Amino acid sequence: MVQCTLTLYLRYGCSLCEDMLLDLHPLQQEFGFSLTAVDVDSDPALERAYGDRVPVLASPQGELCHYFLDEDILRRYFAAP
Repeated sequence: MVQCTLTLYLRYGCSLCEDMLLDLHPLQQEFGFSLTAVDVDSDPALERAYGDRVPVLASPQGELCHYFLDEDILRRYFAAP
C-alpha cells in the first residue's frame, strides 16, 4: 500500500470542495494517508494555475481527480505496487 500525503487544492466557501473533503475522510481512515488542504486563493500562482477548477486532489505523482472525488481512481492508486 502506498503511504503518502495527498493534497486537496480547494477554495474556502466552495460547496464542491467541502463535499470532496468530507468524502475523503472515510477513505483516509481506510488507507491511512495524510491530507493537506491548500487554499488556492492564498497564493496568486495557485489561483492562476487552478482558477475555478477546484477542488483538485493530487498525489505526489500528479492529479488524481477534480471537481468530484473519483473513488475508483483513489482505490487503484492505493492498490498499485
